[in-house]
Amino acid sequence: MAEPTHDVAIVGYGPTGMTLAALLGRAGHRVVVLERYPGLYNLPRAACFDDEIMRTFQKLGVSEEVLPGAVVQRDYEWVNGDGETLVEISYDDPAPGGWAQLYMMFQPHIEDVLDGLCRSLPEVEVHQGVTVEGMRADGEGVELRGRRDDGGGMVVRARYVVGADGGTGFVRPALGIGFDSYGFEENWLVCDFACPPDLDGVPTFRQVCDPAQPIAIVRIGPDHQRFSFMLEPDEDRATATSPERVWARVADYLTPADAELIRVANYVFRSRVAERWREGRVLLAGDAAHEMPPFLAQGMCSGMRDAHNIAWKLDLVLRDLAPADLLDTYQPEREPHVRFITEKAIELGRVQTLRDPARARERDERMLRARAEKRAPEKLRYPPLSEGGLATRIGAPHAGEFFVQGQVGGDAGVGRFDDVVGQGPCIVARNGALAGLDLRRRQEWAAIGGHVAWVGDGDGQVRLEGVTAVVDRDGTYGRWFDGHDCDAAVVRPDWYLFGTADRGERLAGLVDATLRALGGSGSGR
Repeated sequence: MAEPTHDVAIVGYGPTGMTLAALLGRAGHRVVVLERYPGLYNLPRAACFDDEIMRTFQKLGVSEEVLPGAVVQRDYEWVNGDGETLVEISYDDPAPGGWAQLYMMFQPHIEDVLDGLCRSLPEVEVHQGVTVEGMRADGEGVELRGRRDDGGGMVVRARYVVGADGGTGFVRPALGIGFDSYGFEENWLVCDFACPPDLDGVPTFRQVCDPAQPIAIVRIGPDHQRFSFMLEPDEDRATATSPERVWARVADYLTPADAELIRVANYVFRSRVAERWREGRVLLAGDAAHEMPPFLAQGMCSGMRDAHNIAWKLDLVLRDLAPADLLDTYQPEREPHVRFITEKAIELGRVQTLRDPARARERDERMLRARAEKRAPEKLRYPPLSEGGLATRIGAPHAGEFFVQGQVGGDAGVGRFDDVVGQGPCIVARNGALAGLDLRRRQEWAAIGGHVAWVGDGDGQVRLEGVTAVVDRDGTYGRWFDGHDCDAAVVRPDWYLFGTADRGERLAGLVDATLRALGGSGSGR
């Protein structure tokens, strides 16, 4: 096989593929994207994203462009068939990622922003209307053979391939990889409307737990509204999707005078995880690796987390700063997180969509009693990356937890931490924790693109070569370090922790362990 012409080929150009292409392209790697559809889908599918994903948009430099297509969501409610409130959940603003905890979005706007970014990067080539039909790997790379919509052929050779082409795409079955299914399948009707913002009587985020007709009502961005209806397994698709039937279903909330029906789709929500997410030089991401029901609205977010995990590891591998087996940590880190979300979504979905009236009454009574006793619902906390991967290799306290972002200021400017200090791996410390981090270690850390930051109130500010000193303007870092009983954190490029340390000498040991876990990155490689 001929020499690879690209570093990475991505099959699929949805949010997962776009995010991966943009992250790798901005890191300077040659990326080619092959997408079977001739254009962007231009209709909404996903409904929302969280603070971690907004932080990813910040990293890509497009957060301000994303905002016009998104609305901060403050709360979420469940009501029963009689309209009684069963549960009210409030969302944080700011959340740990430095942005609001939940944004309702219009997906075509988000994809337009990401598409514009990808096409602005000279390292990224995007080819739409190309169906991949063949794949062959050898020791140097992977060859993809595709068919253009005009009948012509296309051959791409890359060092690595990422299949981000969905649950029914080409790459996963071409590798002979099956799915592990949870056996959870439900038939739903999804109806999207264009409408003015703040229509009276239309909820922005509500689950109607009515055994006669479970409904999910979601605001998807500033000018669109979604209604999803659970259907009987054998309900006739043509009848269910007819505009007349759709308008009848939403008559209590919307009329044709209020809104325009722009999309009706009959979906079977599935829950399944691919058996393997890596086969040599080929990796799977997004729906190609896992599909989950929408009850936690984390499908798109999970795919973008996959892209971020792959991107920073591939960056090190492609720059010869880490061995290829660093990619073996991808599935062990991401799969437990995905399974947790999937299983929690299934659990919530079963509670929300009880069809048996007697069991639904028992649920209502239990939840109404808890509400009367002012017992707040437990907030969902995603688990750390604790199973396998780098967390296990390093074994430091708090490894795999998500790290915060606050407002800081200093010589480098004022704003969110990632913008002021820089993107990439980062050592964040306070007090005298940097004392044991000598110049050699700081240089090794810089060799993998790492930053070092000292945060405090401005007094006793550290002045060391290669260290950015900032003031903790909103107290985010002081509270976090106090709560974690430490003075230093070593943070991955995707903002999950390599670990924490409480004294200077322990920080030096943690940095050494991190560099070893990456395969001898830096000057020691």
